[in-house]
Amino acid sequence: MRIIWLGLVLALGGCDMGHLGNPVMWPGMVVGSGIENASYNARRTRVSGHVVTHQAEILADIRAGGGPALMTGADLARVPPSVRPEMIRIMQSDIAKFTPNTAQAREQLVVWFMVHGN
Repeated sequence: MRIIWLGLVLALGGCDMGHLGNPVMWPGMVVGSGIENASYNARRTRVSGHVVTHQAEILADIRAGGGPALMTGADLARVPPSVRPEMIRIMQSDIAKFTPNTAQAREQLVVWFMVHGN
């Protein structure tokens, strides 16, 4: 019986509880996470609305290397100005996945903006 307890104690010693954080901080972490998620969802909704409304203009701006509809989407997603030239260059090379007027293509544009945003 002692060998079982010894094995159990040794096994539990290898468990890492560090990913849970301090239990005293959990209520604050829950509130902070909720606020952060609400902010992200609101920003994503604005970007999605812009993409749905202006998909054709965004595609034309991608082909042209920039333009107002594309920059508005980047602004709504809070894409840093320093990242935008590289983002546009890659979007130009991947334009085929944004081109069809489908929900999937619009979702790809929204995801692209959100991934590069802050």
